[in-house]
Amino acid sequence: MAQPRYLSFNGEIVPYADAKVHVLAPGVKYGAGVFEGIRGYWNERKGEMFLFRLKEHLDRLQYSMRVMRYEHSLTSEMVEAQILAVVRANALREDVHIRPMVWVDGDGEMQSPGPIGWMVAALPRPSNPAVQNGVNVGVSSWQRIPDTSMPARVKATANYVNGRLAGMQGKLDGYDNVLLLTNRGHVAESPGSCFFMVRNGRPITPSITSSILESVTRATVIELLGEIATAPTDEREIDRTELYAADEAFFCGSGQEVQPILTVDRLPVGDAKPGPITRRLQERYFALVRGETNDHAEWLTPVWNPG
Repeated sequence: MAQPRYLSFNGEIVPYADAKVHVLAPGVKYGAGVFEGIRGYWNERKGEMFLFRLKEHLDRLQYSMRVMRYEHSLTSEMVEAQILAVVRANALREDVHIRPMVWVDGDGEMQSPGPIGWMVAALPRPSNPAVQNGVNVGVSSWQRIPDTSMPARVKATANYVNGRLAGMQGKLDGYDNVLLLTNRGHVAESPGSCFFMVRNGRPITPSITSSILESVTRATVIELLGEIATAPTDEREIDRTELYAADEAFFCGSGQEVQPILTVDRLPVGDAKPGPITRRLQERYFALVRGETNDHAEWLTPVWNPG
């Protein structure tokens, strides 16, 4: 992973090496942290970087802190200012992935609600080859954490142990990625992205009550599919065996963007190639995030030339 020259640490721009957390902080000892993953896309023709759906990501960060019961005075405006400052301090004029993170600092115990520490990092991140080439997926033997155990709908750092275990096992089994099922046996999501399939021309995705992250990209894709697909997206439970009836399937997320799924459990999805709806969605999605169209301009925050 590339190291940026500067990060934002507790509201100040500091050199990379100076952004440190004590080993006894609850954020370290107990995984008491929340974060966001935000994409910035460089448009060479316009000489501008656009941050995609920044407000929605920062709203979710506030929600995550509320669910985790943090005591804080950190506003979305404060975080946004530091995001812009970090990108500018590092003179980034390429595609980036931005991570604001908030954790319980100090040396308190498991139930400590504060004080908080927070940081923002921005790292160069080109598009993954899987966006064009697709991925082969297996259904994991690990279950997705239920809402009665962990808050799956928020981006809590501790939640990602669940996906880490599933992803590592999937790699050992020869898959590019995995799907986790809920404790009721329905499809949830991958370790770092949401799942969509197309059956008989109709897009389908697990409902937000299927132990999934309430994903900003998922909401974006549902809206875009409404503009390009022949039918609205069904948000409902999906059984494991219904996966094998899919004509198309893909993952989506800020980090993963839109990745076609070629096979599930070594069975082909359609003809084991990215499908036509998936390709149309990708074309629409990347035109939007790079500012190549004025559609949904409200989703874009320019970095270098704010209006």
